[in-house]
Amino acid sequence: MFGHESQPETFALCKADLYMVSVDGRDADNIKFGSTLSNWQLGVRRYDYQCANPPYGKEWKLDQAAVEAEAERGHAGRFGAGLPRISDGQLLFLQHMLSRMKDPQDGGGRVAIVMNGSPLFTGDAGSGESEIRRWILENDWLEAIIALPEQLFYNTGISTYVWVLSNRKEARRKNKVQLIDGSGFWTPMRKSLGNKRREIGDDQIKQVLGLYTAAEAGEHCRLFDSTEFGYRKITVERPLRLNFQVNAERLARLEQESGFQNLAISKKKEAKAKAAEEAEGRKQQAAVLKALGTLPNTVCKDRAKFMPLLDDALKRAGLKLGAPVRKAILAALSERDETAEICRDDDGQPEPDPELRDTENVSLTQDIHEYFDREVKPHVPDAWINTSVRDHKDGEVGKVGYEINFNRYFYRYQPQRALGDIEADIKTLEGEIMAMLRDITQ
Repeated sequence: MFGHESQPETFALCKADLYMVSVDGRDADNIKFGSTLSNWQLGVRRYDYQCANPPYGKEWKLDQAAVEAEAERGHAGRFGAGLPRISDGQLLFLQHMLSRMKDPQDGGGRVAIVMNGSPLFTGDAGSGESEIRRWILENDWLEAIIALPEQLFYNTGISTYVWVLSNRKEARRKNKVQLIDGSGFWTPMRKSLGNKRREIGDDQIKQVLGLYTAAEAGEHCRLFDSTEFGYRKITVERPLRLNFQVNAERLARLEQESGFQNLAISKKKEAKAKAAEEAEGRKQQAAVLKALGTLPNTVCKDRAKFMPLLDDALKRAGLKLGAPVRKAILAALSERDETAEICRDDDGQPEPDPELRDTENVSLTQDIHEYFDREVKPHVPDAWINTSVRDHKDGEVGKVGYEINFNRYFYRYQPQRALGDIEADIKTLEGEIMAMLRDITQ
């Protein structure tokens, strides 16, 4: 037996227990003190079986420098799949354990780790958490996840899950993941210990083990292909539609645009030169406003028609403006308008509107174009898929993500109560409240 512990009291208790139960104390000598993440002391040894219950939602800031340095080594280190957010290091422990499994040619290894719900779904496509789940599922290491009852632990009552992983899966489990809802398998304790009010008895353990061994779909068990937890996050664009108008409100808006204000801001250090440049900038600002005032104040719903009018007004005023100022003018004089013509780039292609940009998560089991035509196009006919957003690994359109929404697969519909029953309960409560008020006022 080998172990690692960073808490002094827990480390001391473990050593003491092993000295008492082992013949020569060898197992006790194999328990090391220090951080598993940044001060691993058991070398490159690989293991047949590993179990862990890492801290839930604990930040790994103290280990950050060592972890990031090892992550830079890629899969030659322990954290090559990705790094989770700094506030929760559970998936770092899982990566560490997977890196310590015996190679399949040496018999392989198995891992069991207890974690809370966060590692199941936290993190969007492309995030560290999603990439770690992707690495695990695409390597076909995840055998099963078992939902445990709440109130099992002394210092927390939250939901927890056992992940069972192996690099030597049975043939019947290849490319499959088993989900087991064991949240109802518990017995109450006679006396609570902190948050621990429940325990899993021998009979319940046998029931859960039976579900795992049988690996058959049923009320408490579901089987899925590994790819069913994956999705592509595609970016959906809609065209930019703007109207343009020169009026007092929009001209006042122009004066607040930074690109326009910068005309009268000098970067020169010498005071006289700075003042001269800023005075010239203010003159240019006034000339711009005057030139814009020569444009008709009617609403123009086509940028392709408005731009020549704007260019002509600026040319007649003898103004040559840089890109930031032109951008400020267009931003101030325009407003989004669903009835306006589509704004197009120099190649005639529709420009996307950043404010209308959206995303869709499409299961890896579906074609993204078929999904788009079926689920998106009927509602927004002018939308399109942004094909420039691609996955960094396979190069296909859309970023690949993985999540395991455990509750979704075991959701049981609960019909709403009849309105008559709810109304009767309300009237009963009203009567009780009135009786209490009468007792107080008497």
